[in-house]
Amino acid sequence: MSDFNSKTLRATVLKMAYAGSTVHIGCAFSIIEILAVLYRNHLRYPDNDANAGLRDYMVLSKGHGVMAQYACLHEKGWLSSYDLENYFSDGSRLKGLSDAHVIGCEVTSGSLGHGLPVGVGMALGAKFNKTDQHCYVIAGDGEMNEGPMWEAMLFAKHWKLDNLVVIVDENGFQAMGTTEQVMHLGSLQDKFSAFGFDTLAVDGHDETALDTALSALKLMKNGSPKAIIARTVKGKGVSFMEHQNIWHYTRLTPDTFESAMAELEEKQ
Repeated sequence: MSDFNSKTLRATVLKMAYAGSTVHIGCAFSIIEILAVLYRNHLRYPDNDANAGLRDYMVLSKGHGVMAQYACLHEKGWLSSYDLENYFSDGSRLKGLSDAHVIGCEVTSGSLGHGLPVGVGMALGAKFNKTDQHCYVIAGDGEMNEGPMWEAMLFAKHWKLDNLVVIVDENGFQAMGTTEQVMHLGSLQDKFSAFGFDTLAVDGHDETALDTALSALKLMKNGSPKAIIARTVKGKGVSFMEHQNIWHYTRLTPDTFESAMAELEEKQ
């Protein structure tokens, strides 16, 4: 059983990105701890079956961070080493955005603003079926620019979806700049609260804080959807990538790959 070690997950992401000569490293690194805590302690898959009828749902609305999820799916035993070693190559089933055809990926996402509305529908279906399933949605703070996100939030409150947990990866950047420069949204915690969500803000790299927040919100069966605003660092874990938005679209060279891997190895 994997412990979903954050250093191991980041190393897997680096190896995938280097093998596939592809991008989106920074936005994958910012959600590593969020995914590690979810897969380790909260997501329920009866008999470790990714398609179990009563599984919890993990919707990666910010689908461009999918390498982090692929790393977790490998730890679950659902993706092979061959899949990762051939990431983004001709014929590979693993694409650069979340794809519902891949085991463990619930939605096809990457066109931002789409994942949360789908997740809301999943949570509603679980309510109608009277199951105890939860739907967890990871969204980006830049993604909160999209109108469908706010419509989905209104819908979630109206239908009392207290089995929905939205986790916003608040790393402060999106593709073309900082979130404040592109579309200043003010306090996301205040906005989610105003939309009727039970909302907490935590350090998105503090696994204990994330676990405590998730556990507390799940106990609140009060008809209100849940949200965690997770303050994160884009590129977290490799010093020359942290807070550097260039690593949204920069590919690894042999030198930067070796430097990044060496830095991860030095970390305890």
